[in-house]
Amino acid sequence: MNDILHIANKPYTSRLIVGTGKYKNFEETKAAIESSGAEMITVAIRRTNIGQNPDEPNLLDVLSPERYTLLPNSAGCYTAEDALRTLRLSRELLDGRTLVKLEVLSDQKTLYPNMPETVRAAEILVKEGFQVMVYCTDDPIQAKRLEEVGCVAIMPLASLIGSGMGILNPWNLQLIIEKATVPVLVDAGIGTASDAAVAMELGCDGVLMNTAIACAQQPVLMASAMRDGVRAGRQAFLAGRIPRKHYSASASSPTVGLIT
Repeated sequence: MNDILHIANKPYTSRLIVGTGKYKNFEETKAAIESSGAEMITVAIRRTNIGQNPDEPNLLDVLSPERYTLLPNSAGCYTAEDALRTLRLSRELLDGRTLVKLEVLSDQKTLYPNMPETVRAAEILVKEGFQVMVYCTDDPIQAKRLEEVGCVAIMPLASLIGSGMGILNPWNLQLIIEKATVPVLVDAGIGTASDAAVAMELGCDGVLMNTAIACAQQPVLMASAMRDGVRAGRQAFLAGRIPRKHYSASASSPTVGLIT
């Protein structure tokens, strides 16, 4: 399919974005990401070394920035100030690259988005020239506010980070999609390939995940399943499903010329 996703004016043929955390080692990380077919990968600046710790293994030695779009994120930040500090550091480490994923969390147990702090940080980052992809609740009002601030992609959760519960509120996601003029990507809560397919069938522009792949019994195999689930869901959305009906019998074979 000639079906391209554009984020911050850059084209992507894959609509799956994957994280780089929670794998056993960098070798498994590399194998899973290659299997996923992803072209954009997220990096938690507070947890993953991309050069800030010169004496430790560097993720960029196994995942080249020339091959993948690196999406540094502010995972582990609970205030706007912490998120701003983290993402400013990422810009320095990545030679001035400005595409980032903003996360500001409420608490360590649920990792639910702190929306007042998220909006405040987004406003400052956009003014400083960052291209902000933003993790948020599935509240259509908050999502629209973040778009108005200038975020380049809206990333509502399907369910809590790492929960594997799938999409708990498809109606809110559809409301966000209907009103958005920037890409909408489900972020957090995906558990398996069917969850990814459902997100794409709803009309999401893409899916971001980490735990569902990295913590699977076979991460590399799960990565390829997620790749195929995203593709299948996107194709089904473009094809247009039949409407749901409580009852309306309709034979799939001709009803004329029957033998009597």
